[in-house]
Amino acid sequence: MEVFARLIRLKSGSDAAVARWAQTMNARKEEALATLVDEGVEIESWFSLELGGEQYLLSYMRAESMEKAQSTVSRSTHPIDAIHQQFKVDAWVRGAGAVGRLLLDLEADE
Repeated sequence: MEVFARLIRLKSGSDAAVARWAQTMNARKEEALATLVDEGVEIESWFSLELGGEQYLLSYMRAESMEKAQSTVSRSTHPIDAIHQQFKVDAWVRGAGAVGRLLLDLEADE
């Protein structure tokens, strides 16, 4: 299992785009979950942050293989993935991400 985290700086004034994207993803959750199955992703989480007066998103993924996940999403025919790609163009300044080594993973139901 691999983990991946990305910190994404958002364009100024993108609050409405972030809200629309989050609303769409939540409203179409079954479709979004279907993409995760295709990509071999077990968990994908998104957080909104403010750091030093700038707006950011923080994403976290856990997957069988990040290479497989990225390759699969680049060929995706799911309409929800096209919406996500357009959101990136509309709202992201840049994102810095890295595959990491999992140090601690707690689940209350274990």
